[in-house]
Amino acid sequence: MRSVELFAGAGGLAIGMARAGFQHAAVVEWDHDACETFRLNQRHHAYAVEGWPLFEADARTFDFSDIKTEIDIVSGGPPCQPFSTGGKHLGQKDDRNMFPEAVRAVRELMPKAFIFENVKGLTRETFASYFSHIILQLQYPELSRRKGESWLHHRARLEQHHSSNKGAATYNVLFDVLNAADYGVPQKRERVFIVGFRSDLGVRWSFPRPTHSEEALVFAKWVDGSYWREHGIGQHAGVLSIPDRASKRVQQLRARPILLNAERWRTTRDAIKGLPDPETTQARSVSNHLFTAGARTYVGHTGSRLDEPSKTLKAGHHGVPGGENMFVKDDGTVRYFTVREAARLQTFPDEYEFSGAWGQTMRQLGNAVPVKLAEVVAQSVATSLTAISKNTSASAQRGPRNVQFRSNS
Repeated sequence: MRSVELFAGAGGLAIGMARAGFQHAAVVEWDHDACETFRLNQRHHAYAVEGWPLFEADARTFDFSDIKTEIDIVSGGPPCQPFSTGGKHLGQKDDRNMFPEAVRAVRELMPKAFIFENVKGLTRETFASYFSHIILQLQYPELSRRKGESWLHHRARLEQHHSSNKGAATYNVLFDVLNAADYGVPQKRERVFIVGFRSDLGVRWSFPRPTHSEEALVFAKWVDGSYWREHGIGQHAGVLSIPDRASKRVQQLRARPILLNAERWRTTRDAIKGLPDPETTQARSVSNHLFTAGARTYVGHTGSRLDEPSKTLKAGHHGVPGGENMFVKDDGTVRYFTVREAARLQTFPDEYEFSGAWGQTMRQLGNAVPVKLAEVVAQSVATSLTAISKNTSASAQRGPRNVQFRSNS
């Protein structure tokens, strides 16, 4: 199945898509440093990205007619800063808002499906009107915005079309906020995923269910102790004191053990296990594993706990005010994550290297989609597309460019 990846960044979503079986016909990214990361890995023949057709280009100027093959899926993470709680909150007024280009890609390529990812902040009440506009545009990509038409007037026209019962939407669109920790990523990272299927395909789909849980981690740490045994931590260690925030739930689980139906959340300690201390000479043999000095704590800037999933890694328009780029060691001191450690928190393969200085590469990682989460969602979509491909009607088999559109009313 052929795909087009927009706003590729450092490649988290694109790698997850590839692992799910999609073959990229184009990978589009405007940021030079992120493109250098791709090129670095391609020069090293990294399996994750070898052979990908990379285009260092602004999505607003990319010509989709140059793609001469049928595209099954369009995916991408439009820049999140316009809608991030840590950004300037400009939303649709921010010139980094690339959702119009995501819609244009769907309109011009008419793929069987699409997957777009963004920050949870996009679903805030502040952006509710514009978010509904995004969803309506993806449902009816052929009803494009007219010259000089404001987005509010365009949304009203889409609403009228949607409520007029003129026929089914061109795409059936679903969205949900997923926590990466619930899918085996060692990071608490909530992101909204928008997934659509062309309605003529008759796909029945729902978001994949979580596979990991906080409750299972609480059980493994404080009820049966398997977590500590796995990490070779004895009963004398100070980290074995049950924190106040977990004591009530621990008492409940001890009094009435339950059958857990999910794996435990993965933690920061899980993620960095096996990596040498970056201050030692052994660390020199590990790519992107250099020590960065200067980490410190202050009010509101406390770092991630080792035995919990990390805080959400952030790119930081003006730094990372919550200490998301550092963690608290067993002795209570703090240290910045190395790039390799941050890459593990984002579930990039160890063979994947990042180009640039620490701050720049951490920005790439802060903007990335966790590879594992991307793979879970993409695999679910791929399974549905594969299931319907054998039973698709002759008209649908002729290709997405043969879809009949309604008038631009």
